This record gives sequence, C-alpha cells and structure tokens, in this order.
Amino acid sequence: MKTIKEVITKKPWFGWILFLASATIVFLLGILASSIVERRSEARYAYRPPTNLQPFESDNSIWGKFYPREYQTFLLTADTSFRSKHAGNKTIDMLETDPELAVLWAGYAFSKDYYQARGHFWAVEDIRNTLRTGSPMTPDAGPQPGTCWACKSPDVPRMMEKMGIDSFYKSKWAALGPEMNNPIGCADCHDSKTMVLTITRPALKEAYERQGKSIADAGHQEMRSLVCAQCHVEYYFKGEEKYLTFPWDKGMTVNEMESYYDNYGYSDWTHAVSRAPMLKAQHPDYELFRLGIHSQRGVACADCHMPYISEGGVKFTSHHVQSPLNMISSTCAICHRQSEEELRNNVYERQDKIADLRHYLEEILVSAHYEAKAAWDAGAQEETMKPVLSLIRQAQWRWDFIAASHGGSFHAPIESATVLSNGIIRALEARIELAALLEGMGVKEVMIPDYSTKEKAQKAIGLDMETLIREKEEFKKQILPGWEKGL
Repeated sequence: MKTIKEVITKKPWFGWILFLASATIVFLLGILASSIVERRSEARYAYRPPTNLQPFESDNSIWGKFYPREYQTFLLTADTSFRSKHAGNKTIDMLETDPELAVLWAGYAFSKDYYQARGHFWAVEDIRNTLRTGSPMTPDAGPQPGTCWACKSPDVPRMMEKMGIDSFYKSKWAALGPEMNNPIGCADCHDSKTMVLTITRPALKEAYERQGKSIADAGHQEMRSLVCAQCHVEYYFKGEEKYLTFPWDKGMTVNEMESYYDNYGYSDWTHAVSRAPMLKAQHPDYELFRLGIHSQRGVACADCHMPYISEGGVKFTSHHVQSPLNMISSTCAICHRQSEEELRNNVYERQDKIADLRHYLEEILVSAHYEAKAAWDAGAQEETMKPVLSLIRQAQWRWDFIAASHGGSFHAPIESATVLSNGIIRALEARIELAALLEGMGVKEVMIPDYSTKEKAQKAIGLDMETLIREKEEFKKQILPGWEKGL
C-alpha cells in the first residue's frame, strides 16, 4: 500500500486537495465552536435568574438592572410618533374622527372620551386622565370599580396578593389609585425567580378551567400569545362583585360569546336613544387572532409585535411592543420575501375593505337607534319593540366586536368581514321592522340630529361635556398629584 507521501510525490495535485479539505474542516470546526460559545453566552444572559428580585416586584426599572437590553427596548414604547393608515400609537381622538361612535355608545362612558391606545408605557397615565373613569370628587359622575385597573399595571398582582382577588375587584377605582404607579411591564408576564413566561391575572386561568383546560399544559410558543391574552380579550365585570370574567364558556367566537351573554341575561348598558339592552365589546384581539392564518400556522403574538433582536452576539426579545408595520424588515420580512411596500399594501388592502364595511354598519345603526326612539315617542309598546331592540343589540355587538379589536382586520380578515356582514343584515332587518311599525303608527318622518362633529354628536345624546371636563381637571389638580406620589 502506498503512503500519502508517495501519492503526493507522484501526484502533486492530491496534496492541494488534502490541504483544502483540511482547511475547510478547520474552518467549519471554528464556526461550530464560535456558535457554541455564542449560544452559551445567550443562554447565560437570557436565563440567568436575578438574585435579589422580590416576588411581585412591580418597578420595571429594577428589572432593567438585570435585563438592560429588554428594558431599554421597553422604554421605546413611550414613543407615540408612529401612524399607519388605520392605526399606530399616535394620539388620535376617535370620537373626533368618527363622530358616529358617540351616538352608538349613547349612555355609556365611551361616548364621553375615546382615544386610540398609545401603548403600554402610557397605560396608567391614560386611565387616570380619561373621562371614562370620571372624577372621584363627584361620585355621581360614575365611579368605576377596582376591576378597571386589572390590566393597567404590574402593581395589580401585588395588590391582588395583598388584598385578595375578590376584594381587589370590589374596591373602588379611586381607592386603588395611589397604589397604581408602574405601567404595564416585566412582572405582568414573567416570574421574578425564573424569568419564564407566566400568567399573573386570574381571569385567564379561570376561563381555561371552566373549559376543562389548564394553562400549565401550554408550551412556550403558546405562552408567547397567552401572556397577551391576559388583557387583549373580550371580558365583562360579573355581578355586584364586578368580578373580571372572560365569556368563553361556550366558545370564543362572536356568536358563542353572544349566546353566553344572552343566557346570563347580561347587558353592559341601556342605550340612551333606542333603549336597547347593549353589549360593549372590549378588545377581542386574541379571539380574532386565533381565527386567522398566522395563528393557524403557529405564529405567536410576540413573533410579530416583539421580534427577536441580535446585539453583540446576544439574541433577545424586543420589548418595544408596537405595530409590525413599523418594523416590517424584522417582522413580516422574516417569513415573506416580498418588498416592504408590497407587504404594507397587502395589509392596507385588507384593512381598507374591513373599514368600509364597518363604516357602513355604523351609519345603519345610527339610523336604527333614532328610528327606535321615534317608535317609542309615538307610543310603541315594550313587547312590540323587544324583537327590534334585540336585532339592534346583535348588530351593534358584531360591529363593536370588530371595531374594538386591535388589528382584527389583518389578524383575521375573513372572520372580520363575516362578522360585519352578519351585523349589517341584522341592522337592516331592524330598520325594515321599524319602518313597518312606524308606518302603522302614522310616523312619516324620523328626525335624526346633526352628528357630523364630536361636539354635535355629544350634544345630541345629552352629554354636558363642559361639566365633565371641568370635574376631571379639578381631580387632576387636587388628587392626582398625591396618587403620583403614592399618597
């Protein structure tokens, strides 16, 4: 058998092949070693448990001492400059841009004040300032229960542990004011000892249990959506105790939750114009998300709203929770190979079509509410009005289910279009029945007031906005400074 030396002597080119093969193997081994070192570095950074974080630590800046990269990205949620075609985090007065909303919510707090959400960083400030929470100085203005704080601050789990869940919900919103000072952050989603994702709000666990399921069975990827589902869901305040409850017992679709509410005999309020018993959708983001193609393909909320970032050999999750449209290159483009412009236009196309359906349904509903009022004014009886009011309730519930969702028109455009279309059918059916009823009562014309601006719409439904604003300003001057100091 010939030695390698003899082969090389007779065939010099073989030596070059051997040299290149050896160099390639060394190079690949170097890459492997580098990757191992980098992954170990990531593991040490990503999973090292802090040594002195206390249970229920709610101050985000203290967590930031151990996780500075995540904390610095979290602070970016204070930026409110992004505005897409239909959403974003820029401050927008939705009643100003869409005055019909004030009429649709007549008799409910949302008719007083409704701004587009600015982001997690502003959660505490925004709930303190909104007119919807009224003024603690004037209890008759509509004091809210402690349940209203449930999704606004990592101080909530701390106070629930201290007071008990029932007592927390039953307390008054104003009574908890001095305790709520940290905006949505670390302790809302992470265990302070292990950093694993965890559910800190009992309502989600309880909803799972009533369905015969357990949160403990959820894997890590599922948890990257479930921590969001603690708050970005449909919910209501149950009974005199104002116990936060997710209406998922029959299922999580718009029809199944409506059936739950109907069986329970629940309504959020009675409409001030039509007298219909109404349902107010909150923000059923998770429910709609689950019905879309991204969820069906295993994508989690965090994949698009909190993408991974690599920095100095360390891979971590961005906590700058925001619209993926503001970071297409690190979200959509990870899976889709189209240009950013094309991807953006794909989103806008879906949003435009859903918005057209939504606005059409709004116009029909406003007319239906005032036509119902005309029937009442003409002497209609309750038994005669009951089926009509039920149709109005059903139609507006479907409108609000889509209008209140953040991104539903993209998360599940087919489901959103179906829900709105069914709402349009019900609203038109209500108007047809009302037309026949009004004709029989000799009513030839229904007067619908001018609601072309926010001010005109609020005046039309009888709101004294000057008094509401004045009371809120007094609260902000006399009480809010103490709250901000924890007093």
